This record gives sequence, C-alpha cells and structure tokens, in this order.
Amino acid sequence: MKSKAWKSRSKRSKDLPDGEARRSFLKLSAAAMAAPLLLRARNSAAVEWVTTPQPIFPPSPTTRPWLEELPRQIVPIAPLDPLITPLTPSPTVDANIAGGEAGRAPHQRYAELIARFGAPQLYELSAVENPAWVTHPDLPNQTVWAYRSATPNATVPATIFARYGKPILCRIHNELPQDHVGFGSPEISTHLHNLHTPSESDGFPGDFYSPNLAGPTLTAPGEFKDHFYPNIYAGYDEQKTPLGDPNEALGTLFFHDHTLDFTAPNVYRGLVGFYLLFDDLDSGDERDPNGLRLPSHPYDYPLAFGDRRFTPLPDGQLFFDQLHAEGVLGDKVVVNGKIEPVLRVDRRKYRLRLLNSGTSRFYEFYLVTPGNVVQRFDYIANDGNLLPETLRNQTKVRLGVAERGDIVVDFSKYQIGTELYLVNRIRQLSTRGPKDVKAPGTRVLKFIVDRDPPEQDMSQVPDKLRDLPELPTDEEIDKLPVRRWEFDRKNGLWVVNQQLFDVDNPRAKIKQGDAEVWELVDDAGGWSHPIHIHFEEGIILSKTVDEIEVPVPLHERGRKDVFVLEKTMAMRVLLRFRDFKGKYVMHCHNVIHEDHAMMVRWDIVGEGEEDVDVGEDVDVDVDVDVDNDDDDDDDD
Repeated sequence: MKSKAWKSRSKRSKDLPDGEARRSFLKLSAAAMAAPLLLRARNSAAVEWVTTPQPIFPPSPTTRPWLEELPRQIVPIAPLDPLITPLTPSPTVDANIAGGEAGRAPHQRYAELIARFGAPQLYELSAVENPAWVTHPDLPNQTVWAYRSATPNATVPATIFARYGKPILCRIHNELPQDHVGFGSPEISTHLHNLHTPSESDGFPGDFYSPNLAGPTLTAPGEFKDHFYPNIYAGYDEQKTPLGDPNEALGTLFFHDHTLDFTAPNVYRGLVGFYLLFDDLDSGDERDPNGLRLPSHPYDYPLAFGDRRFTPLPDGQLFFDQLHAEGVLGDKVVVNGKIEPVLRVDRRKYRLRLLNSGTSRFYEFYLVTPGNVVQRFDYIANDGNLLPETLRNQTKVRLGVAERGDIVVDFSKYQIGTELYLVNRIRQLSTRGPKDVKAPGTRVLKFIVDRDPPEQDMSQVPDKLRDLPELPTDEEIDKLPVRRWEFDRKNGLWVVNQQLFDVDNPRAKIKQGDAEVWELVDDAGGWSHPIHIHFEEGIILSKTVDEIEVPVPLHERGRKDVFVLEKTMAMRVLLRFRDFKGKYVMHCHNVIHEDHAMMVRWDIVGEGEEDVDVGEDVDVDVDVDVDNDDDDDDDD
C-alpha cells in the first residue's frame, strides 16, 4: 500500500457527525511484521489495538568501529540574502494557499514584533529523501530523510545559529516522495523543541502537510509552510527587558518531525536538526568580555544520538516496525547519522551539546580512556537551559529521549595522540525503559586529540551561569490550580488519564498569562515515560517515588521541558502560559508511545474563552477492559 492511497487520513474531523467515536483497527500478523503498513486513520480520537507479545527482531549486522569520521567542525545553515535569493513567493502573515503554502493559521503578533525587532532573517529548508546515505561502510547505502538547505557543505544534522532579538522566518518545503513505500509517512509537521513559539509555528501534530494532504488542523495542503520564530524570551509581555525575561533564555534546541501517528518512524528516518540560540550572556563568542565566554564555534559541537536497527545482510537496510505499540529498540547507535564515528579534536576546551534524538532508548554517558578509566568534565546545561551554577567534576550524563545535556571537556589535559571514548552504560533490553547501569558499557564515539589549537583558547567556564526566573512564593504556589496527568498502559493502550489523544479537542483550556502546577504521574507499571510539555519551560517543585519524596538531582534543578517518569514516580511541575495563544500538546517523548496516542492537546485561550475546562475529564473512551497488563516485564 502506498502513502498516496491513504486518502482517509486527510478527512477533516468536522466532516464527521458531532460526538461520533472515530475508531481504527490494527491487526498484527506475520505478514504485517515483515512489511509494516499503517491502517490507522489520521483523525482517530480512540483506537482499539489487537495486542501481541513484543516481537523479537534479528540483530543488526556486525560493524567495525571507528571507520567513519565526523567533520572537525560543523557548518551551520546560512540565512538567505533577501537581495540575492529572496523567498518566492514572499512570506505573508496569512497562509499563502494560492502560492502553494499549507493552510496554517495567521502568524500571531507578527507586525508588532517585526516593528520592534526588524525584518526576520529568512531561512529555507527542505525535507528530502537521500537514497545513498552512508551510515557505516560495512552496511549498504541507506535511504534516509533529512532537512537540507542550499548552504554548501552544511553538516548533518542541519544546524541553525539563532539569536534572541533577531526573529527568523523559516520556510520548510516538503519534498519527500509522495509515492513512498515502507515505514514512515511523507507528510511533515516540524516542531522546534522547545522554542517559545506561536502555536501555528509550533509543529502541532495535526498540522501535517504535503502537496497532496492536509492534516485535520490545517485548511489546505501545501508544498511548504512558513514558520515564524520570534526569538523572544518567555514572559515577553512582562517587559522585564525589551525581549522579556533573560532568565528564561534557551540555548540547545532541536527541531524534528511531529506528524500525527508517524513521529517515531519519520524521526527514525532522520528528520532531526539543531537550533542553537544565543543572547548577550550566552553569546556564542568566547572572546566577548560581557558574556560567559563559554567555548564557541568551531569548538561548540552538537551531537545527536539515536538508536537504529538494520536487517540482516545482504539487505542490511534500516528497519522499523511501526505497527507494534511497543515499537523497535535499536541495537546500533548513530552519532550525527554515523555508527561508531571518530571526532578529532584540538587540545583545548570544547562545549559538547549532547542530544538524545532517538525514539525510545535512554543513555548514561561516561567519558573514558582506552582502559575504561572514567574522566571528569563540567556540566553546564540541561534540556537546553543553562544551570544556575556549573556542576564541576562530573562523570556522567543521563539522557531520556529528547533530553539534552551540555558539557565542557578540557582536552588540553591530554597529550597529542590521546584517544578517549564516550560510552553508554545503561542496559536496556526493551522499549519499556532502562534496566540498569553496568560498566564498561558500549562505546559509541571516539575522540582523538590530534593537534594543538591554531589560536589560544580564550574560553572559560565560570561558576555562575544563569539565574532561575523569579518564582512564586510557597504560599502563592499553594493557591495555583493543580492538574493531575496520569500516564498509563492498559491492555496495550497508551493513555493519559485513561484517554487516548484527540487532535481536535483540548483536554485543558488555560487563560493566557496564568500559572499552574501540573502533577505528572507514572502509572504504567514498569515503563519509563519522558514527558515533554510544549511551549514553556517548567520547574520541578518536588519528586516522589512510591509516594515518598526524593531529592531532585542537581542537574534537574534548572528549567526543563522533558520530565522523565520512571516506574512509580510522580512530579509536581510549575508552568506558566504567556505571550501567545493557541493549541499545544503534552506527550511522552518515547515517540512510539506518542504515536500510539499517549498525548494530550491543551489550549491557551484569551479572557473569557476558558469557561469550558475539560482538564478533569477522565472518562474512558475505549471498548476494552482496562486491567493493567504490565506484569509481563520482559527485562527480567
């Protein structure tokens, strides 16, 4: 079955009778396992699954380590010169449907923000298919999907350098083959995780588009879609500075596909990129006397890690089973698209931005010598947010899916010719989450210190980094509304408060400018859920395990956008909802769970629009018993 034949996916939910339960059915068989096809309707609000035990997939072919090299420095995407290569047709506030744009909502506050900060920098990306990507020389060439631009020699993943106070308008074309066969779907909805962005540019899952299809929350298909990234701090309307609150600044962001029901396979195929955001404090210039002077480009290096699995040779192709609700755990780790690559470094400090860009595998990274002696480094940022203070002499970085960790490694301590390895010591046997941590671990990246730097290292790592935003008092927090969200698995269904994702209907309506406390609770009996809340960063107020309060780790005491729930854990998170209105989502960033409906739509609304609050609606909308089926822990 070809993607272009799935006409039912673009059917608008407004065409269905009001209140009609829209259901789809997945029936797994041996044939379906061999040639995955998706039969689920795009706009389903509830799904019935025929569950089977987690399949056992053959291991990937053996590959020899350290045959591929990453570029010594990344090459970012360059903005367009509007005088030489203007966007055609010109960007418009309303969607230019006649010019080929998908039917998005108008850009919020565009005229106001451009009048204040100037015309946006223009970027142009295309989602394309590359049938000849070399993941490893011991494997055949792979067919991957990627974001590409016209910038010569731009490195993989595509990377944008952005700055607060300089808005960006990024046109993203969908050039994927519309007759695509196999896993994944050739529609896209690009989410910039976790920029403070108007909802129409957030990459809402239902806003997917292609030249042929439009998602249920768009009005028309299109070849491209313009994304407006204002690059203002959260709390802009509070005007603590002309840009908002600088203590809300973000740094290491990334963008990825977020297409409804197909996020996991589309990301697995390669639709991931970096968006590095700077301001006056974290300026991206280690010679800046007014900034922190952290290591800067070309010694500021983003690294994306993702698990993959390949079919046995001679086929040796990327494999994914998008039918099974438990998904596929890759047994190979790609680093910026390469298996076991080498990165040559100078004898000086580097800022390494580590991103877990995969689907379900967790990591706990250590830097070791060839003899597995653990090395130390400085930990400066979590989830793209600078910590209040540098964590010195750290030995590990633990990353759930979509979490980021920025570390500074001082390679000047090592002689030329020194080899070091980044190893993952988490053992994980299934997609349900980590089993344990055990040395020596699996080596995924090799560093070779091979030269002295051509210029003096002017970077530093100060003790103090970025203050937290001013928080409400305990008494004020106690008066805030509290929402409880329970993440569970019932008879193969991934649910939040016993409900599956409904793309059309918000489960909460929150007045713009309000603050709330969200309780995130793992009821899944052994599964780990990295919960991502779009739009604004949150502060963990407390964490419990088995209803007993436990300390919040130092690296989680800053601002976060991914909150990892493990087994019987719960968290209370302070959130604010400022500056923009519209539809957003919260979901498990084990994107296999997300695709199988563990997601919630919530809306930010204006004064008087929040009267109907459905945040407490926990009615079950499935026709199956909801006995917990998670006592079959296959990790043991």
